[in-house]
Parts: sequence; structure tokens; C-alpha cells
Amino acid sequence: MSEALVEAIGLVRHYKLTGKRLLRAVDGVDLAIGRGGTLGLVGESGSGKSTLGQTLVGLQNPSAGEVRFEGETVVGARGAKLVRLRRQRQIVFQDPSGALNPRMTLGATIVEHLRVQGWPRAEARERAVEVLALAGLSEAFSGRYPHEVSGGQRQRAVIARAVSTDPAFIVADEPVSALDVSTRAQIMNLLRELQRRSGLTMLFISHDLSIVAHMCREVAVMYLGQVVECAPRDSLFRTPLHPYTAALLSAIPLPDPVLERSRTRIVLKGEPPDPSAIPSGCRFHTRCLRATEVCAKVPPEMRALLPGHTVACHHPLNA
Repeated sequence: MSEALVEAIGLVRHYKLTGKRLLRAVDGVDLAIGRGGTLGLVGESGSGKSTLGQTLVGLQNPSAGEVRFEGETVVGARGAKLVRLRRQRQIVFQDPSGALNPRMTLGATIVEHLRVQGWPRAEARERAVEVLALAGLSEAFSGRYPHEVSGGQRQRAVIARAVSTDPAFIVADEPVSALDVSTRAQIMNLLRELQRRSGLTMLFISHDLSIVAHMCREVAVMYLGQVVECAPRDSLFRTPLHPYTAALLSAIPLPDPVLERSRTRIVLKGEPPDPSAIPSGCRFHTRCLRATEVCAKVPPEMRALLPGHTVACHHPLNA
């Protein structure tokens, strides 16, 4: 992997609930994203993916641990450093309708975003038109409101706003899940083209591994606030080591109906545990078909079993 642009070191994000209970959304994550690369982050809903992404761009403050950008700590940044970091780290949200102000035109939304970052108004207006064109929207769209355009066009406007500050790092949080299939392909191609042009580094969050396979070269698998497996894309898809990863991969539909009918699906037991009541030992042991007594007592450590391929499991597959 190339030099890390963004790093999470022992990153924790907890939320206080009633009494002394804690919701452990992110609970000790170590992660590095190489400059110019795309890391896919996958897992079931509620695994902490969005919270991790928001913490990496500064929308959430960590409860503990460290976030580094270009080698320097960003938690607690103030003044000019904070302004610079905001410009350099942006996010594309899952729901484009919820991410846009319905009372503002697409152009005005981008202008306001730039004005907050310190751009003069005239330059911000020019930049808004420029980035809308970069996202495949003509100047006419600058004067349209969100309800006057399609879902795909709204998402293009959200992407245009994110790249308007010329960031080095973008978190794409389920950016195509709310779109139809043909529009998904257009938005994915747009993200890849923007990355090719400007060398963007990206964290691509999704629950759809088929999309991750298309977009990412590195993949991290998250379960109950922790990363349980991290590997190059081809290694992870060919040789999954964690039983949870294998279950996620088995849920990907195959285009060949004969192969789809003949393959064996891995069906997990029950639902993920409550993040405020984490099981002891391995967090996955309550649903794992390979769990033994040690799994219920001892948390597994992350270890490398294949080149560039790490896993946190007492009884890994294919090893």
C-alpha cells in the first residue's frame, strides 16, 4: 500500500445512554488508507461504518484514540489548521435528498458551502458552476431546487459540493444505495473519474460487496464497532479468513442461475447483538458456526495470515 494519507489509531466513539450504559459504535479501530487509494468498508447495518467515516472527517469527535491526516494529529485542531482540514476532508452522504437544503438551489448550496470555508462570493459562484459541470450537470442546474431534479442528479450535486473545496480525502457513505441500478453505475463511474483526475483518496462505505468489488482495491470488514478483517480486494474475495466475511460474500447473488441454485449459502444465527451490550470474547461468537469455548472468553487479536491480509479470529477459514 502507498503512504497512508488517513489513519485511525485505536479509534473509539462511544455514546452515553441512560445510567452507565454505553453504545460502543466504534470500539478500537486501527485503519490506514493509502494516498490515492480507495478502501471499501463493509458490514451489516449498525456495525459502526458511518460513525467511523464521520469521525475520520471530523463530524464526530472520538471518545479516545487518534485520527491522523498526512501524518499529523487532527483531533483538537483549531483556527487556520481546522479550516484547512475541513477543506481537505469531505463527505458524500447516503441520502441526497436529506443532504440538500430544500429551500436552496443546487448552486446556492455549493456557494454557501464554499463561503463557510472562506471563499469570496464571486469566486464561490464561479466554482459552483465549475464543479456542477465536473459532476455532469450543466449551468442550468445551478438554479434548480432539489425537488426539481432526479435522485441521481441530486447525488451528483452532493458530490459536486464535496469536491468543490478540492479535498484530498472523501468519505462516500453508501453513495448509491438510494438510487436505481442504472443511476448507480453512473455515480460510481463519476466517482472513479473524479478520483482519476485529482488523485482523491476515498473511504467507500457500503453493505453491497458487489459494488465494493467494482470500486475498491482494499477492503475492511466491520462488525459491532471493530474491524475483523482487512485485505486486498482479490485476496478477500478469493480467500476470506473470517467466518463473518464468508457469510457476507455468500449473500452476493450470482448472475448464473444454475450456479446460484447450486451453491451453499451461509446463514448467520439471529441478529447482531446490541452495541450497548457487547458479548464477551469474540463479538461474533454468538452467531458463528465455528465458535468454541475460547471464543466466548478471549477477544481475538488482529494478525496477518496472508500477505497484506489480516484477521481477528481464533479459528480462521482457509488458513
